[in-house]
Amino acid sequence: MDVLLERNPETLIIGAGVIGVATAYALSKRGHNVVVIDSGLIGGGSSYGNAGLIVPSHSMPLASPGIVGQGLRWLLNQDSPFYIKPSLDPALWAWLLRFRSAANKRQARQAVFLLRNLLLASRHLYDKWANLDGMNCDYSQNGCLYVFRTKTGLHEAREEAQLLKEAGISSNLLDEQAARTVCPYLRSGTVGAIQYPEDAQLNPHHFVTGLAHQAESAGATFLEQTEAIGFTTSRKRIASVKTTRGDFFPSQIVVATGVWAPSVANDLKLKIPIQPAKGYSLTLKRPESFPNIPLMLWDARMAVTPMGSLLRLAGTLEMSGMDFSINRRRLSALRRNASKYIEGIDDLHVEEIWRGLRPCTPDGLPIIGRPPDWENLVLAAGHATIGVALGPITGDIVARMVCGEDSLFDLHLLRYERFN
Repeated sequence: MDVLLERNPETLIIGAGVIGVATAYALSKRGHNVVVIDSGLIGGGSSYGNAGLIVPSHSMPLASPGIVGQGLRWLLNQDSPFYIKPSLDPALWAWLLRFRSAANKRQARQAVFLLRNLLLASRHLYDKWANLDGMNCDYSQNGCLYVFRTKTGLHEAREEAQLLKEAGISSNLLDEQAARTVCPYLRSGTVGAIQYPEDAQLNPHHFVTGLAHQAESAGATFLEQTEAIGFTTSRKRIASVKTTRGDFFPSQIVVATGVWAPSVANDLKLKIPIQPAKGYSLTLKRPESFPNIPLMLWDARMAVTPMGSLLRLAGTLEMSGMDFSINRRRLSALRRNASKYIEGIDDLHVEEIWRGLRPCTPDGLPIIGRPPDWENLVLAAGHATIGVALGPITGDIVARMVCGEDSLFDLHLLRYERFN
């Protein structure tokens, strides 16, 4: 390929996770010349081992009413779904204060309608993109079953389901017998379930790498093990991006680096309030008779997702900074909690153990847009636990921004400057 063309792309995307790859695909299909760089491998970060859920049912933002009170009860319990490692880091405490302030009914109601629109639009794009030739990513739309073992949990979820219903997300309430008909592996003692028929699932890593191949076929270039280490600027424009494989001189830059967005953008004097929240997954050998519908285990705040011959247990939020170590105690709790809901989990062979850092903003909404100080920069980060779910629509929105098209959505809640 022409070296000059590689060094002077129309758009340079920093980050080859689901957001960056989806943006590359959306741009390359428009005939745009795109180069994507990543310090690691394509789809090797949080896009690799997550639950693989495309969930309009997750239209409630992470900073939702009631989460603060629940979080305080869990706060210092290392086995809990939400754990904060004791720290004196002022950035973490500033984030927590903002998170507490955002977790109110007014903001949640605003966010629900926006997230509903984005998640449904993303699901529709998945229907197209995941079914392209060569995309072997175990995509299916079988809904999702939220399972409850306490009446308190069921009551909380019914209130949330009512708010989602007002936003146009349909659901069905099931008793124990009906829930066990959908998933015979559920243990007795289930008090009920809520089924969301519009949800879908896939193998996230297979989707991201497959979509990268689609983008390459359309002309995009991907450079792995290539780290962005700085920028040169001229007035309100970024003139070049310095990397470990030389300088690039793009017309437009997209930062889609997840938890690394604050450090990447620091050289541009941008303050991005993203905190890493560690999540874990255990990928097991799936029993042949296990139904092809994902489960959300409400009280444990975790997911169980069938992925072809695999069954993935995923969940937990651990606020412990940029720490990639594996907390074996929390990993054991993941399987132990799943066993409370599902028969036979303890007998399944472990295929893979994974952990990754989810990029979380204080209000639970991603940052998508151009910061005021830079004319040729777009930020696309902070998708928390729904990065895969929002991947295609974020890529399409960013591509529209880069090309000067209408984004089709009111995105004022996602602006960078809402935190400043």
